[in-house]
Formats: sequence, structure tokens, C-alpha cells
Amino acid sequence: MKVGLIPESLLERAALALGRFPTPFGDTHPPLLLARTVMAATKQGLFEALAAAPLAAPQVAARCGSHPGATATFLSTLASAGYLELDGDRFALSAAARRWLLRESPESLYDNILYRYLEWRWLARLDDFLESGRPLDMHAEMSPEDWRLYQRGMLSLARLIAPEVVRRVPVPRGARGLLDIGGSHGHFSVALCRRHPGLRGVVLDLPAAIEQSAPLLAKEAMGERVVHRAGDAMADKLGAGAWDVVLLFQLAHHFGEAANRGLVERIARSLRPGGVLVILEVIRRERPGEGGQIGGLFDLYFAFLSRAGTWSFAEMADWQRSAGLVPRRPVRLRTAPGLGLQIGTKPR
Repeated sequence: MKVGLIPESLLERAALALGRFPTPFGDTHPPLLLARTVMAATKQGLFEALAAAPLAAPQVAARCGSHPGATATFLSTLASAGYLELDGDRFALSAAARRWLLRESPESLYDNILYRYLEWRWLARLDDFLESGRPLDMHAEMSPEDWRLYQRGMLSLARLIAPEVVRRVPVPRGARGLLDIGGSHGHFSVALCRRHPGLRGVVLDLPAAIEQSAPLLAKEAMGERVVHRAGDAMADKLGAGAWDVVLLFQLAHHFGEAANRGLVERIARSLRPGGVLVILEVIRRERPGEGGQIGGLFDLYFAFLSRAGTWSFAEMADWQRSAGLVPRRPVRLRTAPGLGLQIGTKPR
């Protein structure tokens, strides 16, 4: 997957192929405007205003409490970007906008788009990282409201990939206990427990994360089958032979090599014979630049916002092997290009 300029005519295609178009401008200015346009339209409710029926710009402005002239410009811009369709003087949602941006859509990214505001604030400090090499440590800086927005944004992404993830996680026969490390909203634990009726899950996460994600888990109505436990996986005891399944989803990118090795060793001791450790991460290829544009961007993203970056399948498998687990063949997710599962099994 790659983000970039898409020619709309033969002349533009030729200019791009011949290197006549200034790609640094195209990579920075239009995407900057488009991102903020979609963010503002989502926050102001422009897409929600069009959920029931097409409307003219003045009607959208009246429903959203926005300026009529500015609203008309926003709607025209969103139509040019494919988020809206124009029929006469009325604007309608495109299929993509209806699927991804309405709050009540089963595949809604509404909360994740609002999370961009938090990321926008952080990325303004990316220059400081380049100069000093000091990461931002996002979790240490977040306010309760930031944590709330972060949890909702992460949940909206989890809902999209959870159906595939739970199909591809090999839960041992007769499994009873699941530990979800850093699982915050608990959606993956909920999905696995619903698929495997004998399974009960514990979501271990930082107190600040649990405070804001507890209402999200409560809405799943799982009762005592999936519960939160406040703590720190890097310091807390995980038990010995206590779990059949341990999830380490989107957490390894926050830690360096030594910390991840130590954590995987402790997880291996906590597994019952036949138990599995499942690591889900954005995957880095073996050599710099080999993972493509998206992989490179996420490697920078996590290096800047935490302490490490992305990891390769081979590196994660090596942690598992060193801890006495048997790594399985890597799993690349079809519903989330760039993400993958590295699964290790504890010998019986």
C-alpha cells in the first residue's frame, strides 16, 4: 500500500512519469489540506447531516451550525475528493463516506478520524525528534480526554480487523484463560471469547487506559467473562502456567529489543503447555526501505511516539524461539495490509 499522487489525465500521467511534476509539493500540500478537510467535516457533522437524504449546502449549514459559504466550499471540496456526490444543487454521501464516516455504520472510522486531532498536535513536534532523538512518549503526555479519544479511535480500527483476527488465532482445544496485554478496550478479547464459549479473558493495561476504556468494554455486556486488570505488564507478575492464550497486540512497537525479549520470556512462563502467544504488529521488512512506504512511515511514527518502532516477523519469531516457544508461520492480515500475526506455541 502506498500514499501518493494519482494522475487524472494522460497529460498528468506523462508529467509524473517524466519527473516533470514537483512530487515533494504533491506529497505535502494537497494531503495536508485533504486530511484537515475530512477531519473538520467529520467533527462538524457534515457527513452526519447527509445520512438520511441529499441536501443543498444551506440546509447542511443550518443543521451543522456552520457558516453557509464555508460549508458550500467544504462540500464542493469533499465532492472533488470522492467523499460526496453532487446532483444539481444537492450533495449526497458517496458509498465510501457512508461506510466509513457515519457514526452508526458497523465499519465506522468516525472516532478514529477525530483521533487525528490528537496526532496532529503530536506531529507538530516531529522536528524536535529529528533534532534531539528524544521520542514523545505519547502515553505519558495524554490527559484523560486524550485517553478517551485514543481508546475510541483504537476501538474503531479493532472492529474492522477483529473478524479476521479471531478466525486466524489458533485457540487450543479446551482453552479457559486468555490474557490480553495492553488490550485497553478489550474488543479482541470479547471477539475471541464469543467465538470460544469456554474462554474467559483478562485485559491488563495501564490504569489511565482502563479508566477511559472501561465504559467501552461495559457496552459489550460480557460481564465477568472479560474483565479489566489495572497494572503494568513490564513490571507485574503474569503467573506461571496460568494462561492458554496471551495477546500482545500493537504493544511491541513501544519497547526496545531487550524489553520485548524479557516480556516474551515472562509470557512464555505464564502459558500452559500447548498455549499460544499471539503478537500483532505493523510488520517491518528485513532491510530498511524494503517494507514499502506505509511500513516506513509507521516505523517513524512509532519511533517518534514511543521508544522503538516496528519489528519484522523474523525478529518477533526469534523472541519466541529464545523463550522456548515454537514460532508458527507468519500470518499477514488481508483486512489490514501491513499488519501481521506472529504466533508462538508452548510445547506440551
